[in-house]
Amino acid sequence: MSTINNKEEQSKNPFSSLIRKEDWWAVWLGIILIIGALIGGISSPVLPERWGREGSFDLLTSISQENILGIIMTGIVAWVVFSLSVYFFKKDQFKKFVLSFPIMYLLSMVAYTIGNYNPLRHYGFNNVIWALVIGLIISNVFGTPQFLKNVMRTELYIKTGLVLLGASILFNRVLSLGALGLGVAWFVTPVVIIVMYWFSQKVLKMKKERNMAITLVSALSVCGVSAAIATGSAAKAKKQEISLAISISLIFTILMMIIMPFLIRLMGLSPAVGGAWIGGTVDATGAVVAASTMLGDEAMEVASVIKMIQNVLIGIVAFIIATIWASVYEKQEGEKRKVSIKEIWIRMPKFILGFIGASLIFSFLIPEATVSDKLPIINGYRQLFFTLAFVSIGLESNFKDMAKLVKGGKPLKLYLVGQSLNVVLTLIAAMIFFSGRFFPLPF
Repeated sequence: MSTINNKEEQSKNPFSSLIRKEDWWAVWLGIILIIGALIGGISSPVLPERWGREGSFDLLTSISQENILGIIMTGIVAWVVFSLSVYFFKKDQFKKFVLSFPIMYLLSMVAYTIGNYNPLRHYGFNNVIWALVIGLIISNVFGTPQFLKNVMRTELYIKTGLVLLGASILFNRVLSLGALGLGVAWFVTPVVIIVMYWFSQKVLKMKKERNMAITLVSALSVCGVSAAIATGSAAKAKKQEISLAISISLIFTILMMIIMPFLIRLMGLSPAVGGAWIGGTVDATGAVVAASTMLGDEAMEVASVIKMIQNVLIGIVAFIIATIWASVYEKQEGEKRKVSIKEIWIRMPKFILGFIGASLIFSFLIPEATVSDKLPIINGYRQLFFTLAFVSIGLESNFKDMAKLVKGGKPLKLYLVGQSLNVVLTLIAAMIFFSGRFFPLPF
């Protein structure tokens, strides 16, 4: 009965998802903050400052009496905007979120303070990396307390930050980077999916586990958790199979986001090539941002654009899988399922629209002087939201719990072989399209 009522409610109000879906709220919060910055409603966020210059250990300069009030006010702004969104898309958790968010903000400020220690920051250990470390320590040593679970909104934080990132990337650069990025994201990804699904069926003999196999292959080749959920649902995989794919993806995402920046520096790759490599191989969007940040702004720009191009494939891949499974496998099993073209729209991450919209507005509608004046405000909040996201990722990642699901065997072999293929092919594509030898770069 409740399912029928929900369907009737959606048919009466087709726009309800615009205020009841977390994905859309990332767009709305980005718009609210951008408008607030443009009209002077919000000022630059005040965050812990750099310290430890020239061998001194002047920690008090990071959080001083002069900036402590500003840090508190910055937290209040973040508290208000995220609480507003939770009120609409998760009203039953609103009170718990409001009460718990200050602790999450405090943890992010600790990460900022440690990450702003210059001797370590010089080697890439910035606030985002420390945010992940703090979350992992709490989760794996003490166990994540319930009050922190109430504010672990990783997707909301990172997607809102990515909408704000659009304001920093001029649209002509999005188009030029996107054109090159198609060669990395839209060529390698389908090849990996096709080859590794064949590998799962013909080599690993996972015919009875084909739903889980396509879910895991999509997660490693497209975008981790989001792709696993979308394609797993399209293939009608069991919840346990989707959970297994997500767990394997999360474990290797954390490892790759830490290892790859150091490997790229060791190999002497350029920031553009390194960013393209990270953008096409690291599973989660947030992890892509964190890893590429260690290589500089140019690498982060390339990696983010490539990952968003790859994200567009989530809906397309889910639609194709749903079509094949309905017309081939389920037909063989006597089931019939109607597949609609709406699947592409439903599965496509909506924050991409916000990113493109912000880029268009700041590229063509806002005077250059205003852009220069307001971008520091927007970028400051973007960095804060990324830090909040990575505290959340760390808090969500308990290695013991994930290890219970990852028992080795065929799924683990499938992921390791698939990700190895993905890493090699993406590196080749990154060097072809972003080395500057074959195609001009927009830098």
